[in-house]
Amino acid sequence: MIRRMATNPLPQFPAGFLWGVSTSAHQIEGAVEAREPSVWDAFSAEPGRVKDGSTAAVACDHYHRYREDVALLAGLGVDAYRFSISWPRVRAEGGLDFYDRLVDKLCAAGVRPVPTLFHWDLPLAFDWLERDTASHFAEYVSVVADRLGDRVGKWITINEPAEHTLFGHALGAHAPGKQLMFDALPAAHHQLLAHGLAVRALRAAGATDIGIANSHGPTWPASSEPADVEAAGFHDLLLNRLFADPVLLGAYPEGLGELMPGDVSADLKVIGEPLDWYGVNYYAPTRVGAPEGTDIEFGGLTIPAGLPFSVQQIEGVPVTDFGWPVVPAGLTELLTAFRDRYGDRLPPVVITENGCSYEGVDDPLRIAYLDGHIRALHDALEAGVDVRGYFVWSLLDNFEWAEGYARRFGLVHVDYETLKRTPKASYDWYREALRGQR
Repeated sequence: MIRRMATNPLPQFPAGFLWGVSTSAHQIEGAVEAREPSVWDAFSAEPGRVKDGSTAAVACDHYHRYREDVALLAGLGVDAYRFSISWPRVRAEGGLDFYDRLVDKLCAAGVRPVPTLFHWDLPLAFDWLERDTASHFAEYVSVVADRLGDRVGKWITINEPAEHTLFGHALGAHAPGKQLMFDALPAAHHQLLAHGLAVRALRAAGATDIGIANSHGPTWPASSEPADVEAAGFHDLLLNRLFADPVLLGAYPEGLGELMPGDVSADLKVIGEPLDWYGVNYYAPTRVGAPEGTDIEFGGLTIPAGLPFSVQQIEGVPVTDFGWPVVPAGLTELLTAFRDRYGDRLPPVVITENGCSYEGVDDPLRIAYLDGHIRALHDALEAGVDVRGYFVWSLLDNFEWAEGYARRFGLVHVDYETLKRTPKASYDWYREALRGQR
């Protein structure tokens, strides 16, 4: 096997910088029989919803193979492992026992557990359009914290409420498959409220290291024409500020608060509960122009004509197998812009996801991607952004939501027939890069 490795050492990060890798429960665990159904089970069962017709019933079978996967983490040499806890599994009898075993195994291997409490696999019994779901979430968080809090110090409340709202409730491309367009905004508000209630529940359980994982990226106007600039501003408002402002400033951007349900003023006091750190999932910037009046296929999604913007290709940059542009400098741009926008209201930042889809066990393009983004992160640090950690997405190839098993983001290759794990060249590269940081 050819192993092409980047030779230039990475710049040195501060002592105590947290290096990790991420996964999510629905994408890797399998063992559907040992949990309640989720909205993703129902969505995947509908013909045509998942492009290859697959489901996550088995996925990587991490539920039964977690010991092998923890050994891979230990071999990689990461400080921490970001995984998610399946709310549907916790609702099943004995469901928390699995996470007890996983956390124990991680601690024994010297890998810090960093659980995400919601990563899109909502129990089928609930609906984010209903306000009560936020209260149910807080109750679940209390149960988990009571069981695992003696060994877990660092917590993530919710992963990417923007994408879960847009893809799942506005466009119908993800579970639960609703096409509500702007009537999906209550789902955004209720997830943010659930986040705030979860922070309070974790604080009550004694947690002192709490964050959220929001997906962000720079929005670039397609041109200097006023229509393109206005469309890009709206995209930035919808995908960045709508989910950062309430958390960091305790307020919705102007004009959006009145679109939200309930007593927004009271809810914002909950949503804006102080955080210990702010998680950023970064993949790419977005080039946005005025609406073009037709549906657009972009990055595996259909962008409908009804939105007040269009998403366009960024010319002159490489793309991943998913068609996503590779722009490491966008990470520096994003983080410095956040520092300028939020000032001292922005707590220390952790990159909770960053990765790419490429085929092959020998994967030099993934190595180049990670190398470039880690260097861009160091540039942000040198520019004065308080960055405390970096997590690669993902440890394993896995069920990639509506794409099924067609996209491979892992540092470890998974043969979906045999479930054999094979570390890729990028796994070896990341291991050596981390050794250089010790």
